[in-house]
Amino acid sequence: MISRRQFLQFGVLAVANQQAGKPRGHEFVFARLRYESGDWDYNPKVAANVLDSIVQYTSIPVYKDEVVIAASSADLLSFPFLFMTGHKLVRFSAAERENLRRFADAGGLLFSDDCNHDVNGLYAKSFEQEMRAVFPDTPLAKLPASHPLYRSFFVFGGGPPQTSHELNGWGDNIVHEYLKAIERRNRIAVLYSNKDYGCEWDYDWRNKRFLREDNTKFAINIAVYAMT
Repeated sequence: MISRRQFLQFGVLAVANQQAGKPRGHEFVFARLRYESGDWDYNPKVAANVLDSIVQYTSIPVYKDEVVIAASSADLLSFPFLFMTGHKLVRFSAAERENLRRFADAGGLLFSDDCNHDVNGLYAKSFEQEMRAVFPDTPLAKLPASHPLYRSFFVFGGGPPQTSHELNGWGDNIVHEYLKAIERRNRIAVLYSNKDYGCEWDYDWRNKRFLREDNTKFAINIAVYAMT
């Protein structure tokens, strides 16, 4: 079993050695998980917006482009952070489940965000079913507001910040007061959101200057947590 330090230092570097122009080992890479059952490529502007925020607020070097990685890929462990989103069915093969389990046990963080921002929709139900299959011994559990994730860079004393889509996006005024997580070795391996951060962050990064408050700040906390 590789250590987390080896995972961070050498994982992405191994991919870089394969072809010029690939990410370097010390860079944050916004890697999007591709799964065959659903609309994994929704919210296409999220990566550029989050990467812009990381450059603005931190000294973490970033790789400039989003990287798409299949759940079945042997290179999955080359990335300490994975973003997953969608509205539709989530189904993994047995090999993909094993790959995701290895990713988590090696220290990686999968951030799964339900675009429907509900608890009974197809993405929510099927993703939670898949997580029970991947981690039968470690169920998804409510993440307390006192968790270090909410203090890893910016301080969110009340837990996860609300999104505009929760308040008025669908007209149902459902506000989820917590996120769920699966922890491995006392670290978050899977962070699960019903808050639709994907849609909240899916705008041209140059328009951020028109916002009263930068709504991508929580993404910084996730990135910093994943990289430290």
